[in-house]
Amino acid sequence: MRRLAGGEKGVHMPATNCIRRSDLKLKSTRSRASRGGRAWLLALMLCALPLLLCAQAPNAPATPPPAAPHTQGAPPPDFHRPSTNFNTPIGVFEGQSDIGSAVLPGSASFDAATKQYTIHSAGYNVWYTRDEFRFLWNRMSGDVSLAADVTFPDPHGYDDRKAVLIIRQDLDDDSKEVLVGFHGAGMIQLARRAEKDVRILDTEYRIGGRGRPGGASPDSLVTVMAQRVGIEKHGDSFALFVSVDGEPMHQFGPPITLHLNGPFYVGIGFCSHVPEKSDTAVLSNVVLENSAGMVR
Repeated sequence: MRRLAGGEKGVHMPATNCIRRSDLKLKSTRSRASRGGRAWLLALMLCALPLLLCAQAPNAPATPPPAAPHTQGAPPPDFHRPSTNFNTPIGVFEGQSDIGSAVLPGSASFDAATKQYTIHSAGYNVWYTRDEFRFLWNRMSGDVSLAADVTFPDPHGYDDRKAVLIIRQDLDDDSKEVLVGFHGAGMIQLARRAEKDVRILDTEYRIGGRGRPGGASPDSLVTVMAQRVGIEKHGDSFALFVSVDGEPMHQFGPPITLHLNGPFYVGIGFCSHVPEKSDTAVLSNVVLENSAGMVR
């Protein structure tokens, strides 16, 4: 035994068993370094695990990237494409055309029993300075009445796809024209291209109602898809007609004015609004008269 300062007693330790503070610090540093190294190695293994799994299953299908949203802009000012025309009668129409010759060719059929025209077409739009759509037409002069019921069999098609009742000066993709467009989301437009190679101007109508099926509550505003649309040409005046719920056709909004030289082209058509994808519209109970006042 030896006596420490202050009268305390302690155990005398051999010098070989003494641990210096510097030794403790060194061991602590090494311990932390070892733990850090193990943690880094574990993180590296976890990051490499997906690569190892892919290497073990080379035939596993890759996860597809998310679909890009569909966007559209005006075509280049000098871009035009000749239309593809067919002198093939269908129903009451004497000819057909792929206006603007969309990337995918269009087609059409007529069921005399149901009075339905089924039109398949791709096409970027009927808009801007040029059009792409499948067109069923007659050559006519004077006044015109044209009407049809419109439905879209595929509920998941693009909202801006449109069936058209249209009167065009010629079959070029940038023709002067007046059209009634019925969109997949329910919007109806009366539009005109006043001259070749200029942008279309329109008036648009969106019909909604409350207390109808499809709303979260009776107070919800829901889109109403009109049952029937029509266009009337009386001289240089063109008017939109609509039947929302099966009531008699009535004029919707003011008419627009455009002069077309006869003969011109009158008919029905459809555009998917997606250049590389075809879609379908069904137009039925078509009325086509060579006089005004006959939209019904």
